[in-house]
Amino acid sequence: MSQAVFSGGARSVGDSCTPEQRVTRSLLGYGMLAGPFYVAVALLQAAFRPGFDLLRHDVSLLSNGSWGWIQIANFCLTGAMVVACAVGVRRALQGRRGGTWGARLLGLYGLGLIGAGVFVADPMNGFPIGAPDGHPAVMTIHGTLHIVAAAIGFFALIGACWVIARSYAKWFSRATGVVFLLAFMGVASGSSSPAVVLAFWAALLLAWAWLGSLALHLYRS
Repeated sequence: MSQAVFSGGARSVGDSCTPEQRVTRSLLGYGMLAGPFYVAVALLQAAFRPGFDLLRHDVSLLSNGSWGWIQIANFCLTGAMVVACAVGVRRALQGRRGGTWGARLLGLYGLGLIGAGVFVADPMNGFPIGAPDGHPAVMTIHGTLHIVAAAIGFFALIGACWVIARSYAKWFSRATGVVFLLAFMGVASGSSSPAVVLAFWAALLLAWAWLGSLALHLYRS
């Protein structure tokens, strides 16, 4: 969008947008907020929840206990922001390669986050305090659905990275998808070693950085 210059001053880029473009930019803004919001809320809980160890415990376990509602809300609000961003991506990439399915997959990732919040993970690995060490002998229905929702969302995110690579940052997008897939496979193996947990955290931060950069790129274009 070009900047229109009038007598004595310049019109801002935002003022030159149509109402439809303003809506699209607002939706994309949620994509820039989603990652920092999710990470900040998760790290604050990790710092103050007794017994939680970032090197051992999955963030999903924070949904348990008397303060579990905070992480449940984190999942749901972040998921809603990702869905909103997906709508913005669809509007911004309309008619471009990967725009339709890339946005759909991003939206599915957002819904997966919401599902992971609605269905709480089973306590394990000693968290919350008093929970059995290791994995539960029998998984509950909501624990199983949590894993299913998260898996669907993560695979959708991986797919979105590859599909949107057709229109945005080809190598960055594809690399993000590959790194996240490898890290997710490590966590899905059931290992709770510090190396696996830290690798997943790194991949998650990379994925949020990719989504934020995509939203910012489309916001400015």
